[in-house]
Amino acid sequence: MERAEIHTVKGVMKVDFYKKDAPNTVANFVKLAKQGYYNGLTFHRVIPDFVIQGGCPKGTGSGGPGYTIKCELNGDNQYHDRGVLSMAHAGRDTGGSQFFICHSRENTSHLDRQHTCFGKVYDGLDIIDNIKQGDKIEKIIILES
Repeated sequence: MERAEIHTVKGVMKVDFYKKDAPNTVANFVKLAKQGYYNGLTFHRVIPDFVIQGGCPKGTGSGGPGYTIKCELNGDNQYHDRGVLSMAHAGRDTGGSQFFICHSRENTSHLDRQHTCFGKVYDGLDIIDNIKQGDKIEKIIILES
């Protein structure tokens, strides 16, 4: 099982990836993380009881890695629940590096099968609630078993 640790200024979130349900999205995120792409980027969009969003190199929500990836919406785990990691995009098949982590199910269920869910925080859920806009992602460590 492939896992990651998202180190932030507020603490560490430990993530299980949905490799079976979103293999290309997971591979893209892992590749960027291993390259250090996310190191020092901010959570540029924080909406209480909705999501925390990061992965924009510009810090504005308008940047990406210079390419796009296809959405993967047909897997079993395509439900936006508390702690779920999902790809942000500006329309179907336009995601790249930006991702968000859900605060709760009640305000994110409309995103199901619209944005690719590719993992879930299994330890450090309290960190999600403590992240403020502008807080940094110090680094993302990929743990391979």
